[in-house]
Amino acid sequence: MEEGSKILDEKEKDGVDQLKTVMTEAKESNNELNQVKKVKRRFVGRKKANLGGDSSSLVTKNNQKGIKYSIMPAEFMENEELNEALKNLPNNYNFEVHKTLWRIKQLSSSLSLDSLSLKDEEIEEKKKKFRVALQFPEGLLMYSCIISDVLERFGLVETLIMGDVTYGACCVDDLSARALGCDLLVHYGHSCLVPIDICNTNVLYVFVDIKFDLDHFVDTIKFNFEPGTKIILTSTIQFAASLGLAKGILTPIYPQLSVPQAKPLSPGEILGCTSPKVNDQEFDVIVYLGDGRFHLESIMISNPNLKAFRYDPYSKVFSKEYYDFDEMYSMRKKAISIASKGKMFGLILGTLGRQGSPAILNRLEQLFIEKRKEYVVLLLSEISPAKLNLFQSVDAWIQIACPRLSIDWGYAFDKPLLNTYEAFVALGESEWKDLYPMDFYSKEGGKWSVYYQ
Repeated sequence: MEEGSKILDEKEKDGVDQLKTVMTEAKESNNELNQVKKVKRRFVGRKKANLGGDSSSLVTKNNQKGIKYSIMPAEFMENEELNEALKNLPNNYNFEVHKTLWRIKQLSSSLSLDSLSLKDEEIEEKKKKFRVALQFPEGLLMYSCIISDVLERFGLVETLIMGDVTYGACCVDDLSARALGCDLLVHYGHSCLVPIDICNTNVLYVFVDIKFDLDHFVDTIKFNFEPGTKIILTSTIQFAASLGLAKGILTPIYPQLSVPQAKPLSPGEILGCTSPKVNDQEFDVIVYLGDGRFHLESIMISNPNLKAFRYDPYSKVFSKEYYDFDEMYSMRKKAISIASKGKMFGLILGTLGRQGSPAILNRLEQLFIEKRKEYVVLLLSEISPAKLNLFQSVDAWIQIACPRLSIDWGYAFDKPLLNTYEAFVALGESEWKDLYPMDFYSKEGGKWSVYYQ
């Protein structure tokens, strides 16, 4: 909706000119990131806007691996050959390759950027001494081979690209990396949801900050909302830094603009299963900066009384988004009701990276024992109707993996498929909440959440 942006006058432009030197327009090639069409889910709607481990599995410990960080030497940032190689990557995507090489250098004293003086057999011998696993979400996997080549060439390491599906930071697969003999796992595109000091190998999170046309985003907000509108700004981790810049520009016009935080996430960051609950009497609208709806739907579920809008930084489309809360509530209540009458339960612990929480599994097992309910524990990396239909004796399933799987796709399963919050409701340990909780990784989450103590 580019034509909808108000043209800034010269005075307004002066306030944001300094940002233009660091912002680059997102390339049209980002259209290649569009996913193959999937089966249409329920509860969604939109139109273009027209307004005027165990209980300690995620508890950090003071046993961080590796040596302490120090200032990155100039040889990493000023290596002309390395910088030339990095031009093969999009210039508005920050893959933090220099920092990755510096981390490898810290962990292995045998590494050096001065590889040109080494013979091929000497390079291969050095690679055998250090192995790096690279884990990407689907949208960034197209850049994996370039990054792998750069790290092997300038880091003198062996790299492994982990091809299993990666939905989020909950899928960080340090366990597989350790099993493959890797000395370092680099996880791209997500925040530090699983603390690095409890992982089974050294882990480096690369957020992949993405620069886009921030001026257009700011102009679109100004055009569509009257001064003084009480706005909530949210995004994914890729745009969190830009969100902070936008807040600084927009606050004089919208004094009550807020960038809320659901710890341990960064300010403004939301996940598909975790987002902040705000006082809907204090705000008017939610504006989400990002492509897709998965994360946006999380904060919409947490705040059903607020209008929601989405700005896509790639297409520059600004749209008003809808969600059928009544249908979702009805379907989930029905599933809970049926499950509460079940005699045999199946507890599914997700094994896709760190998606499953052994601590929650322990809580539910104790609850089943107290209530003298029969149950069986099933380990699965991917949960599908066909797989669960093989267990005809199970009356209801409880999945400890992704809460949204039950909300978004529960209707596709023959037997009730509850997430952990719904399980506690079905077992009589919690009341149904009028505001459906999206607090699976929140530090203030309920007994069904990962960090609950």
